[in-house]
Amino acid sequence: MDDTSDLVPPALADGYEFSADPARVDAARVHHWLSTDAYWALGRPREKQDRAIAGSLNFGVYETFSGDQVAYARVVTDRTTFAWLCDVYVDPAVRGKGIGTALVGAVREHLRPYGLRRVLLATQDAHGVYEKLGFAPLARPDHWMALLFE
Repeated sequence: MDDTSDLVPPALADGYEFSADPARVDAARVHHWLSTDAYWALGRPREKQDRAIAGSLNFGVYETFSGDQVAYARVVTDRTTFAWLCDVYVDPAVRGKGIGTALVGAVREHLRPYGLRRVLLATQDAHGVYEKLGFAPLARPDHWMALLFE
């Protein structure tokens, strides 16, 4: 990720709030969203999702009045050198309000004090959202490899 110190995190729409409190995550809702509507997690078992939540930093956007969760993201990190942003999801009922962009911007700012060397992510269809926040294609994709247990 390039230097993003000059990028101002987008503000959330009125009526929504960001939280990094893992106790606020609605694990059942997150599992439903991801396992039924997210191309990268279709069919993911609840037990596996709960383990992923437990082993990650978790972030949400919530309706201010009701407290209902409307978006989610998690980060797998050593909190020192590396992080992987994943499972970014916005409830279809609130898409188009900039909530996803604001969520990722808030996550970026939450991670900034760790002094990470890089934050990676993978996306099939949301490049524009992430580019606004400083993400760019890998400069040297030939240096990266993956081990897949599929």
